[in-house]
Amino acid sequence: MRELKGRIGSVKSSEKITGAMKMISSAKMHKAEQSLRRLLPFRGQIETIMGNLLSADAEFSSPLTLTRDVTRAGIAVWGSDDGLCGAYNINIFKGLLLRINQLRERYGASLEITLYPVGNKMVKATRKLSGNGITVEVIGDIHAKSDGEAVKAFTSALQQKFLDGDIDMLDLLYMNFKSMSRQTLRNEQLLPVVHETLTANAVTVQCRPYIFEPDANTIFNSVLPLFILAVVQEIFTENVASEQAARIMAMQSANDNAKKLLEQLQLEYNKLRQQAITSELLDILGGQVR
Repeated sequence: MRELKGRIGSVKSSEKITGAMKMISSAKMHKAEQSLRRLLPFRGQIETIMGNLLSADAEFSSPLTLTRDVTRAGIAVWGSDDGLCGAYNINIFKGLLLRINQLRERYGASLEITLYPVGNKMVKATRKLSGNGITVEVIGDIHAKSDGEAVKAFTSALQQKFLDGDIDMLDLLYMNFKSMSRQTLRNEQLLPVVHETLTANAVTVQCRPYIFEPDANTIFNSVLPLFILAVVQEIFTENVASEQAARIMAMQSANDNAKKLLEQLQLEYNKLRQQAITSELLDILGGQVR
């Protein structure tokens, strides 16, 4: 009974811990949702400008839109810094393995792939893949909760690697935040910026007559890096929101399991206690008290 009582106390403590972690994650998720909403005006303005530019009767050229034969591909993949978020990182890692196979089926088995992981857990997971044409490179001191300056430096570094020819294309792999109970794995090509990249990020042709000063191509080359930065900033924020949402669900499940286990242990404890009381009463009634 003493051992059982100790287990009951341990499970009660675990229940309190998981409940507290759930509330903390809920607050962090709402904060990330607010950050997503704050990004919308900037993102919307960039999309409007891009749509107006695409509607102009002009030719656009930029080093960031240059398509070349793919022999070296890059994949930026987002994960979490901390654990206790269920199968969040496992699902992303499975998606990464699938994407690597898809790229090699498309461009050949000799394709060299460089992984740019974000988040401590994803860094540890991707390092296991190093070798066989796969390189893992951590850019700067980047992590899942990096601030705006670090995100900007990370984005600039990725753009520079594409411009220098270190990679011929760049894919982004992350969890797209839908709601607390739903996050979907999303993969999209960021570089070179093609028409699919723009349409995937809600850029539509406005079809309005505008006079551009200076010329439309110059403005396009100025706005395009801002568009790329807006996409990456949103991904960082979505990753934080998705991580916290996954942790809420994991802690809720752990909390429910703790309650069920506590009920079972309490029932077992009450049975043993009742048996001991009954045994003592029978001893007294039978005159066998020693």
